[in-house]
Amino acid sequence: MSRIDESIEFIPVRIAVLTVSDSRSLAEDRSGDVLVQRLLEAGHELADRRILPDERTQIAAQLRAWCKDSGVDVVLSTGGTGLTGRDVTVEAHRDVYEKEIDAFGTVFTMVSMQKIGTSAVQSRATGGVANGTYLFALPGSPGACKDAWDEILARQLDYRHRPCNFVEIFPRLDEHRRRK
Repeated sequence: MSRIDESIEFIPVRIAVLTVSDSRSLAEDRSGDVLVQRLLEAGHELADRRILPDERTQIAAQLRAWCKDSGVDVVLSTGGTGLTGRDVTVEAHRDVYEKEIDAFGTVFTMVSMQKIGTSAVQSRATGGVANGTYLFALPGSPGACKDAWDEILARQLDYRHRPCNFVEIFPRLDEHRRRK
């Protein structure tokens, strides 16, 4: 069973938050606010925060920039994961991923089913890795961001989480780039 091992020291993670929206400003960004509040309360660091329009190339460019930034370990984006024509965040993420974390979307759907029933099928939440950085695309609702953080990311971004977590494998994410 999963648990937090209190005998292990917590390691803060540097997290960037990207809101994808054609209409929101920072003052109106409730989903981004939820993510920032939760990551800070958990003891992590806010590395950066931005809002971009639903433009695939701009989103991918920002994700790539953060993946090259040694001050960013994780990117959380919110918005643009739905089914409409302007929802391109998932495609932008996949343009950047070296590896997709397939089970993230599956587990997110399982969590969402408990909250919103079959409406969960309309989300395309995804996760992946690029250049040693974790990237997660979350829906644009505050409730979905709470669910993703509270039920999945809070645990997986906590080094003390057992039996395993994302933080403990940071050093190995880019091992394919090192000489042997």
